[in-house]
Amino acid sequence: MNQYKIITADQFRKNPFKLIGKDWMLVTAGNEEKVNTMTASWGGLGVMYGKNVAFIVIRPQRYTKEFIDREDTFSLSFLDKKYRKTLNYLGTVSGRNEDKITKSGLTLARYENTPYFDEADHVLICKKLFCQPLNTDGLLEEKLVNTWYRNGDYHTLYIAEVTDILRILHN
Repeated sequence: MNQYKIITADQFRKNPFKLIGKDWMLVTAGNEEKVNTMTASWGGLGVMYGKNVAFIVIRPQRYTKEFIDREDTFSLSFLDKKYRKTLNYLGTVSGRNEDKITKSGLTLARYENTPYFDEADHVLICKKLFCQPLNTDGLLEEKLVNTWYRNGDYHTLYIAEVTDILRILHN
């Protein structure tokens, strides 16, 4: 297992638009018995409630949502581009149907009780603060509904405090 260094938000010098929207991230939650993860390219980083926060959105049919809803914390793992095929696999296969974490070849690790992936370059440990389903009432452009929610499967928005940032020190 790789070692990590805890860094401050000021030391986290990554472009969130590229990191999340282009490079993608793994959203991971679970307990000692069962963990699930999913690839995400929607979300954000910022400040709310006087805290550094991460915003993620998850559709209701995603298996990972059950884990996010059940647990108090989750992680956001950011991996190098050499893991792009793995990220694609983890975003298209459901953990309901197979043990996709084992099949991915990634190494599950834990920071306190929060699971993350040892192959990541950076990991954000997040504690949930807010959760609310999105719906048509809040969408101000009709085009958004027609483009992203034709099936009525509106995301749930989660806002979580970033309690720790790990920079993984690869051996």
